[in-house]
Amino acid sequence: MRKSKLSFGILGCGVIGPHHAAAITALSDEAHLVAVADSEPERAQQLAQQYGVPAYQSMQDLVARDDIDVISICTPSGMHAEHAVAAMEAGKHVVVEKPVDITLPAVDKLIAVQRETGRKATVISQHRFDPASQVVHEAAHDGRFGRLTMGNALVRWWRSQAYYDSGAWRGTWAMDGGGVLMNQSIHSVDLLLWMMGPVAEVSAYTGLLAHERLEVEDTAVAVLQFASGALGIIEGTTAAYPGLSARLEISGDRGSATIDDDRLAYFHSAADGEQADSYGSRGEGNQADLVLPSEEAHTSAGSNPGNLSTRHREQISDFIEAIHQEREPLVTLEEGRKAVAVILAIYESARTGRPTPVEGARV
Repeated sequence: MRKSKLSFGILGCGVIGPHHAAAITALSDEAHLVAVADSEPERAQQLAQQYGVPAYQSMQDLVARDDIDVISICTPSGMHAEHAVAAMEAGKHVVVEKPVDITLPAVDKLIAVQRETGRKATVISQHRFDPASQVVHEAAHDGRFGRLTMGNALVRWWRSQAYYDSGAWRGTWAMDGGGVLMNQSIHSVDLLLWMMGPVAEVSAYTGLLAHERLEVEDTAVAVLQFASGALGIIEGTTAAYPGLSARLEISGDRGSATIDDDRLAYFHSAADGEQADSYGSRGEGNQADLVLPSEEAHTSAGSNPGNLSTRHREQISDFIEAIHQEREPLVTLEEGRKAVAVILAIYESARTGRPTPVEGARV
């Protein structure tokens, strides 16, 4: 029996709202967009006209419609939990753009409401659906890299001053929740935790080096101690002109992998009986084409969020399936909390100049 389509509304029609609209409408057998809303009427009207749906100005307008099953929350980061709570209390499922919110109390309230209402919820971590990410995650958790020893997330992007000046909420603690880490690097942090496991403690420095009139950082470096004993680095900047790639490096005593710009650049897992010489192979023996021989070509959102990643579509499809099957989606609110907790610990370490434990690291 064919499952009925789910009806979606979108709250927030700025940069990311149109991505959700495109992903939803591309899933024509599973979903359809029925309404959009934004506090700025012109933005709502522009997106509404593009898809032939009504435009509203508030969450209340969306939740008042009985024909909406799911609401995508695409508002400024500091409003995510507030809007998602309102949607779930009105009986709607929610897709929350990253980050799930910018404070742990707000995230924890959202998780509590989700459990109380029984509504389904997911936070966008679309790069978990990249073929490269899935291959490396599976290998790490199956022990193909041996004992994990180091995990690094390196994001070297560029954002102009005009980008930050384009919205009053950008670069503020109250609405953005931080700078390059909370906004741009959170996807890489999420993947690092997904593959390496929880971080127990961080030591960090942050700085505002290439921009003006911001409350938050445009550059950050943190040293990590994972709960497993492995070590690592998180490095993020929006001050690396003209903008380089996001890079993830996973290393163990039996193998290593590198994902660069969402693609598998290097993979080696020691075969049974393989004996490494005293100095290793210095990166020779790349098995990337063997483990991912037909990696699907796709446009990476990468350093430019104007490029729509098809992985939004795949994550929303997984969420629709989770609703129909009454299971958890691949990315839960609890998973989204982990990256926020690490980033907040980095900010605290940079502020105090001391190593800082990560709250709920073993959750």
